[in-house]
Amino acid sequence: MRDILKKIIIKIIELEARVVLWRYKPKVIAVTGNVGKTSTKDAIYAALSPFLFVRKSDKSFNSDIGVPLTILGLPNAWNNPIGWLQNLLKGLKIMLYSPQYPKVLVLEVGADRPGDIKKTSSWLHPDVVVITRFSEVPVHIEFFESREDIIKEKGYLVKALKKDGFLILNADDTDAMSYAPEAFIKPITYGVTKDKSTVRGCQYHVVYTGGSVSGMTFKVDWEGNCMPISLVGTLGHHHMYPALASIAVGVTQGLNPVKVSQALSSYISPQGRMNIISGLHGSVIIDDSYNSSPIALEEALNALEIATCSGRKIAILGDMLELGKFSIEEHKRLGKKLAKICDLLITVGLRGKFFAEGALKVKMGKRKIVSFETSVEAGDFIKQKIEKGDLVLVKGSQGVRMEKVVKEIMLKPERAKELLVRQDEEWERR
Repeated sequence: MRDILKKIIIKIIELEARVVLWRYKPKVIAVTGNVGKTSTKDAIYAALSPFLFVRKSDKSFNSDIGVPLTILGLPNAWNNPIGWLQNLLKGLKIMLYSPQYPKVLVLEVGADRPGDIKKTSSWLHPDVVVITRFSEVPVHIEFFESREDIIKEKGYLVKALKKDGFLILNADDTDAMSYAPEAFIKPITYGVTKDKSTVRGCQYHVVYTGGSVSGMTFKVDWEGNCMPISLVGTLGHHHMYPALASIAVGVTQGLNPVKVSQALSSYISPQGRMNIISGLHGSVIIDDSYNSSPIALEEALNALEIATCSGRKIAILGDMLELGKFSIEEHKRLGKKLAKICDLLITVGLRGKFFAEGALKVKMGKRKIVSFETSVEAGDFIKQKIEKGDLVLVKGSQGVRMEKVVKEIMLKPERAKELLVRQDEEWERR
């Protein structure tokens, strides 16, 4: 009965969203891919919002219910039946009259299972589609036959693009570029590869304040124009991509790319995506606790390797979930990589122990590796061990709840609701 009610609610919310799109005709910018969707969506919003009336998906609202809720501007009522009834009534009201409906919607569109995007794209027809990145072992591959099936699923959104629409592709990703022939006009590309990217990033540098990591800078080249961008509180070469994509989107909307790049100074990476947070005893935390996958963890480790600190480099890593048959192999492979970067490894979860196994194979000492079953146990342990000057990377899949580790070692835990992921009441009860 509960599942039937859920399906009915989703169908009604979807119908209301379709009517709202027809009535108010906003520009729709849809973001999909396998890595970096939320960061890209948020960067696009930061770039456009000073110039246009924009609404974006809240957090990672990218599902068959999240997309319609964003279009309607309504919250997730979770398991509250009264909340859902209120949403349905509010949606009806918006259908009939909304004096200040946004001119632009920036929607994140995801796929956990086969058919998710195909279903959404049957009624959502974007003006702009942005494809981020894929990876050799994609996120959520557990529910697909192969990575090619995931790429095909994302492609339904490209096929739904309006005939006068713009396709924006990551030039550094072969799979993303495979959609180019499906565009009605020449795609706009972004990346760091010279001569391949319409919008190109270069000269990435880590920024330090008082001797500690505090952010990053890089430059953007567009048609001979060179624009500097500084991102405070964010780290990682891969965080250039959301900024580059947002400039490309700005160009499609007739905005000056220099002004768009300046607007990005207000961009702060979403919670749990390589955020720099002050830790206990003068340490610095790289909070990447939102989720994890092989390509995302590899990028996080690259950022940790490049950055310098006066203390130790510590990795606290939870399981990478939903990798299916690739799970053990990928945990071991990345364990070997981190052993060459980190002074201390703490693993969380059953699969996390394969990080340790990989690290031991390249002769990381057993005394430098500690394993726990839960993030709470790991947080209690590292809280007693952290020292001045330590640079601590915290990362893991959503189900491992690695934000609990960050909360234990952050300097100001009273700011957890502001700075960390999964801090609302529904998550706190889990």
